[in-house]
Amino acid sequence: MSVYRARRRIPHARTAALVVVALVLGAVGGFVASRRPTDAPRALPPATASGATSAPTTAPATTGTGTLSVASISPASGAVAVTPAGALTVTFSSPLAASSALPSLAPSQPGAWQRQGDQVTFTPSVPFAPLTDVTLTVPGGPSGVLASNGGRLAQSEVTHFRVANGSVLRLQQILSLLDYSPLAWSPVGTAPAAGDATGQLGAAFSPPNGTFTWRAGGWPARLRALWQPGVDNLFTRGLVMSFQADHGLTPNGHVGAGLWGTLLSALGANTLNTGGYNYALANKTAPESLTVYHDGRVVLRSSANTGIAGSPTPDGTFAVYTRLRRQVMHGTNPNGQAYADLVQYIAYFHGNDAVHYMDRADYGIPQSLGCIELPLTDAARAWPYLAYGTLVSVIG
Repeated sequence: MSVYRARRRIPHARTAALVVVALVLGAVGGFVASRRPTDAPRALPPATASGATSAPTTAPATTGTGTLSVASISPASGAVAVTPAGALTVTFSSPLAASSALPSLAPSQPGAWQRQGDQVTFTPSVPFAPLTDVTLTVPGGPSGVLASNGGRLAQSEVTHFRVANGSVLRLQQILSLLDYSPLAWSPVGTAPAAGDATGQLGAAFSPPNGTFTWRAGGWPARLRALWQPGVDNLFTRGLVMSFQADHGLTPNGHVGAGLWGTLLSALGANTLNTGGYNYALANKTAPESLTVYHDGRVVLRSSANTGIAGSPTPDGTFAVYTRLRRQVMHGTNPNGQAYADLVQYIAYFHGNDAVHYMDRADYGIPQSLGCIELPLTDAARAWPYLAYGTLVSVIG
C-alpha cells in the first residue's frame, strides 16, 4: 500500500543474547565495541591513492641555526583503502635530533616509531581495524619536532587517512560462526582462535581457508541460488542487518568500522544468535499465498493478497528493513479516494510495500496497492519471523 512510513526503531523480534565484550583491548589499541557504535565515517579531505605521498605544506621554521619543514607524509592526507599493516612515513627537510618529539596517531595503535636520518617511520605491531579513520599529527612549535640543526616546525601538520575494508568472505565466515547464516562454516587447516585479537584482525583482511555447508535441507532453491561466497549481495546484507538489529546498530546492511568492531567482539565473547534464520516466499499465482520458513522448515503457509494490476507487488527478493506492531496507513486509491487504514504486524521490505494484516472479506487475490496482506491470525504468526534482514521473495 501507499503509506505514511514511520521511521521509529522497533525492537528486534529475536531473543538473541546481547553480550558485547571487547577483544583484548590492549592488543587492538582502543578498538572497543559499543552497544551503539556509529558506522558513519568522519568526513575526509578529497581522496587520493593509498600509496600517494602528500606535498610539503609546512613552512620552514628557523630556530637556532637551522630550518625544518615536512617534505612528505605517506599515506597522503585523504588516502583511502590504506594497507592495514603497512608502515607510515614522515619525511623532513633535515635529519631529526635524537631528542625530537615524534608524530602521534589517533586512535592510538600498537606499534613503534623509528628515526632514520630525515625520516620517521611507524610500523604497526597489529593491523589497524577495517575502515578505521586515522589522524596523524606531526607536532610543531616550541615542544614539537626538532631538527639536528636546531630547526623546529612553525606549526603542527595534521593528515587523515582511512584503512581498507575487511574481506566480504571473512564477514560471511564470522556471521556463520555467530549462527546468523543458514550456512555453517568450518576452517580447513589453521585459523585464529576466537580470542586471538591480533589473529582476528589479520583474518579480517586475509580470511583463512574453509568450507560452507547448509545447516538444513529444507530451504527452497530460490534462496539457495542467492548465496554467493565472497560476494557482497542481498543475501549477505540481510545477514548483516540481522546482526546489526541484535547488537544495537542501525539495521541498514552498511559495513562500517563500528560493525567490524562489534562483530569481532561478539566472536571473542561467543555471543551467538539464538533466533535462527528466516525466509519468506510470496507467490502471486492464484490462489496467492505467503510461505514462511524458519531453519529450513515451513512454519506458516497463508493465503495472501498482493497488488492490483495498476499497483503490483514487484517481483524480486528484498530484505525487511522496518517493523511496526501497528500503524494507520494513509494514501489515495486509484479512484482518487483517500484512505486511512489501521493495519497490524507490519514488516516493510520494499519502499512502501510491507507484509501486514489487512481486514478483507477474502484473501488469495490481488487487492492491495503493493503490500502483501494476510489474515489477522496468520499475520500475527508470521511477524516474529519477519525480523530485520529477513529476505522476502516475490514470484509469479
